[in-house]
Amino acid sequence: MKAQIIKIGNSKGIRIPKPVLEESQLEGEVELEVIDEGLLVKSTKPPRHGWDEAFRTLAENDDDDLLMGDAVSQFDEENWRW
Repeated sequence: MKAQIIKIGNSKGIRIPKPVLEESQLEGEVELEVIDEGLLVKSTKPPRHGWDEAFRTLAENDDDDLLMGDAVSQFDEENWRW
C-alpha cells in the first residue's frame, strides 16, 4: 500500500488509512525506528510490561530466591534507626 507524506504545520506526516490501523492495532503513542529499508512504526509497551507475569512464573517455579543477602552496610547499622 502506498501513502503520501503530507505537511502538518512545520512538520510532515503520513496519513495512515483506518483499515491499516485496525489490522495493526496501533493507537496512541508509537515508536519510530529508522531502518535500512525506511521507517518502522511499532507500538510502545508500557515500562515493566510483562513483569507481573514473569514474577508469577518465577514464584510458581520456586525460583524467586534473593540473589544477594541484605544490603545493609556498617554505616547503615551505625547511623540509621531501623
